[in-house]
Amino acid sequence: FPFDKTTLVFKVMNKMFALTSLDAIPTSINLKCDPERAISLRESNPSVKPGYHMNKQHWNTITVDHHISNALLLELIDHSYNLIVASLTKKLKSELENL
Repeated sequence: FPFDKTTLVFKVMNKMFALTSLDAIPTSINLKCDPERAISLRESNPSVKPGYHMNKQHWNTITVDHHISNALLLELIDHSYNLIVASLTKKLKSELENL
């Protein structure tokens, strides 16, 4: 909870890959995304919008509703995590592998 008491932040090696508000109704989650894929997702899914309070090119806000499948949501969480891991230094990647 680095920002406030209601914004839950998920990190890998101290870098954010997901954020969600515990108070948001409906539930939503901010996830990092490849910029080209982000555009495609926003055009094809009404639940995917540019990242709220984030860099709109690299982050999406996904509303968890009937427009988005659980499978796609899990895939997007993994995609966000993997983007962050890919951006880590060799040293940090090595530390992560040894956890």
